[in-house]
Amino acid sequence: MQLTRHSDYSLRVLIFLAVNRDALATIPQIAEAYGISRGHLMKVVQELGQLGYIETLRGRGGGLRLALDPSQIRLGDVVRKTEERLDLVECFSTSGGGCRIEPACRLKAALQQALAAFIETLNGYTLADVAGGRAAPLRRLLQLA
Repeated sequence: MQLTRHSDYSLRVLIFLAVNRDALATIPQIAEAYGISRGHLMKVVQELGQLGYIETLRGRGGGLRLALDPSQIRLGDVVRKTEERLDLVECFSTSGGGCRIEPACRLKAALQQALAAFIETLNGYTLADVAGGRAAPLRRLLQLA
């Protein structure tokens, strides 16, 4: 399974904000820290705000911050909500895939179980787990100036 760039950037934004909880962050700061496009980040930030993960404060002195405590943000939930499609194979699609063997196929059930295990494993970790504690080197790399 490969996550989309959107989900990857969503996780990165949340990690950055968790590491820098004491200050408001900006899209340019996050883009520079990770070496990624501001345009992509604007879309990501907008969605994370709509999902209730972050708060955006407009105007002079504005910026971004987490709307929830990092311990309340489960990574699997973030992936589930930010991935446009979690269709591992064609037959997972709501429009169907036109697979000729679907009625007799046992692969779909195995893949559904694997996908559920993937999300469940990620839900065993919170944003606090990946951004805090032993992440001191990460904190130094992503520190706001």
